[in-house]
Amino acid sequence: MGLDSIRSSSERTAPRVAGRAAPAVSPGIRKPLPPDLFALHGTNAETRWEALRDEGYLTPNDLFFVRNHTATPLIDAATWRLTFWGSGLRAGPVDLTYRELLDMPAETVTAFVECAGNGRSLYETQQKQNVSGTPWGLGAVGTARWRGVRLAALLERAGMTGAAVALMPRGLDGDYAEAGENLGRVRRPLPVAKALDDVLVAYEMNGRPLPPDHGHPARLVVPGWVGVAWTKWLGDIEVSAEPLESPWSTRLYRMRGPGHPPEGGPPLTRVGIRSAFELPWPARLEAGREHLLCGRSWSGGGRVVRVDVSADDGVTWRPARLRDDREPLGWTRWDIPWAPRVAGEHRLLARAADETGATQPDHAPYNTLGYAFDAVARHPVIVR
Repeated sequence: MGLDSIRSSSERTAPRVAGRAAPAVSPGIRKPLPPDLFALHGTNAETRWEALRDEGYLTPNDLFFVRNHTATPLIDAATWRLTFWGSGLRAGPVDLTYRELLDMPAETVTAFVECAGNGRSLYETQQKQNVSGTPWGLGAVGTARWRGVRLAALLERAGMTGAAVALMPRGLDGDYAEAGENLGRVRRPLPVAKALDDVLVAYEMNGRPLPPDHGHPARLVVPGWVGVAWTKWLGDIEVSAEPLESPWSTRLYRMRGPGHPPEGGPPLTRVGIRSAFELPWPARLEAGREHLLCGRSWSGGGRVVRVDVSADDGVTWRPARLRDDREPLGWTRWDIPWAPRVAGEHRLLARAADETGATQPDHAPYNTLGYAFDAVARHPVIVR
């Protein structure tokens, strides 16, 4: 596939929106955002869970959530370069072209990516605690099949030495300002050990070149880690023989507030364990008939091996049926029948456990920035 074909394919409008109401507009997001598929939060777009009900295991590119600090840039793959530089290399900066990236041995991995603030709104609505930040529901997560080159292979090609201890991937999106202060382009340290383990520099998403909103021409794929580590529109990587820091590891993406150190907890890395029903919020169901409830659960610790569901606020639980298409770095789909007999307001609960023995808690540890909500969500249902 030539670069012109790759570029046009990555920017192609998805046919899914044909015949729908006019998509909503979010500043800096390029793809259509039909209101029945997305909830908008400024420069971010959250996938509505009911939109996934009739979809397969992978989240289609046009349904995938968008997390932007600023705006989606349009980058020409033909002129793009990925630069490696820093004190952890044997020699000076090393550039890699898009064609050179595509010509290297490639790997494919199926993995979910999730914003660290996913579920943030539930701190307020469910736990009655005030937090700041984008008020995500549970839709800032998606699973895709990513294709790219192992970051370890690229670091070897760039001449990384044994003295290297940290990397600083940086995106090509615009500078981000907070409270009037310019923090520069999005960048966050990545330990060498993680980089050499399972990280990809990906150029494909679900069998197609990365769309602009999801990192074209190349992005990091960091399985099991919070989304901020998955740098989009990758432009350069500093390879350092000294520890590295940025506002995204010192000021942001740390747990702060009561119960946490004054400087905040350690930088967030691994994702917790969560579940969601493929239902509107709130859902409206008919009494006196059986409904097949479907959902998905995921964990940064490993494959989800059990999901229990309660329709009586956790008094009793029933095991859901797990589907067979479970990927070790992806999510687990499940379903369970429910026949509500009494009209009125109900709450559905789904509680997952992963292969390490970790189970979703009843309460998420509070932090003022609303990160890492992993408690069992109380999904409201109105039965009529």
